[in-house]
Amino acid sequence: MPHIHIKITEEGVTAKEKAQLIEGATKLLEDVLNKNRNTTFVTIEEVPTDNWGIGGEQVTKLRKKAKKEAKKKSK
Repeated sequence: MPHIHIKITEEGVTAKEKAQLIEGATKLLEDVLNKNRNTTFVTIEEVPTDNWGIGGEQVTKLRKKAKKEAKKKSK
C-alpha cells in the first residue's frame, strides 16, 4: 500500500492540476514499481510560502525579489 505525499507551495494550484498530479504519481508507481493503483494513496499538502524556505529565505520574499528583478529587466 504505497503512499505518496506531495508538498507544494500554496500558490493557486487548481483542482485540475491536483488531479493530474494524483493520476501521474499513481501511474508512475504502477509503471515503475508494478504497484496496484487501487491501493496507492496520494496526498497533496499545500504549504504557505511564508512557511517554506530556500537558502535561508522565505519563498514569499524570494518571489517578491524575483518580481522586482523581472520588472527591472523589462524596462
